[in-house]
Amino acid sequence: MVYRISQFVGFLLGARVFVAVLLTFALYVSTFFLFNQEESLRNFVFDFRVHGIIFCAVLSILAGGIINQFYDREKDRITKPFRTRLQTFLQQKYFLYAYLLLNTVSLTIAFLISTRVFFFFLIYQFVMWFYSHKLSKILMVNNFTFVSLTLYPFFGMLVYYQTFSMKVFLMAVFLFLMLLIIDIIKDTLTKNVDRVFGYTTIPNFFSRKVTRLMVISLLILAQIISALIVTEKGLHSILSYYFAASIFVQILSVYLILHQTKYSKFFNLNILRIWMLVGIFAMLADGIQQKYELRNTNYELRSR
Repeated sequence: MVYRISQFVGFLLGARVFVAVLLTFALYVSTFFLFNQEESLRNFVFDFRVHGIIFCAVLSILAGGIINQFYDREKDRITKPFRTRLQTFLQQKYFLYAYLLLNTVSLTIAFLISTRVFFFFLIYQFVMWFYSHKLSKILMVNNFTFVSLTLYPFFGMLVYYQTFSMKVFLMAVFLFLMLLIIDIIKDTLTKNVDRVFGYTTIPNFFSRKVTRLMVISLLILAQIISALIVTEKGLHSILSYYFAASIFVQILSVYLILHQTKYSKFFNLNILRIWMLVGIFAMLADGIQQKYELRNTNYELRSR
């Protein structure tokens, strides 16, 4: 019984199910409250095409997690020994079977939706495999590709609803910068191991001083984007308060980079990760607030 549980937990960690759950939540929140603000909750719930696209994205993300751990398993033995130990309870061939099954089911559902959706996810799955196989070891390409793959499903929903605006563009740039910063800081924690296994990352290619300068520059740019979003929206919503607070979080991050201690990198990394999670809930709360205000406005107009 314990062995079976260990196998199951090892599979969940190998497929990065917990990351997939978080991204699924973020996809639903952004789709309904950012990209599709005009549609009612009832229409959204029964829009099976949208649910199908999000489901395809989730299956592809799970498959991507599996193939990534397959190629990174040697490095993970050092950087993530506990997770690797759990994954050894299940043979690698079963992970590959699951990878093929998840991709096949995803593409089948995508094809039933439309040929455009099919090719959208076919490209997504190919690039995820190519990233794990080759691109993850190429300087800078690894960081930009990883962040782009994380945002790819959100871009798909943006195109699907054709919600193009300055606010959405600025939020996309903010998200890209924050994910890029997190990825570079993460690489600083594993730079020696990455060098041993042939991963050319920013921290193990450039000096510590140059790496710090790059991350600080990205943080300053993220602060500027946050300020632009606040300026455009004004302090009239929960989401605008989030971006205003982001400026102070980014200042704290710069301070931790300039005054590094033994645990400051790890502390900085987790602060930024938690802040991104807070952003999802801020978007959810902001969307609920806007829907509530819109409903009250419509009710008042009907009452007149």
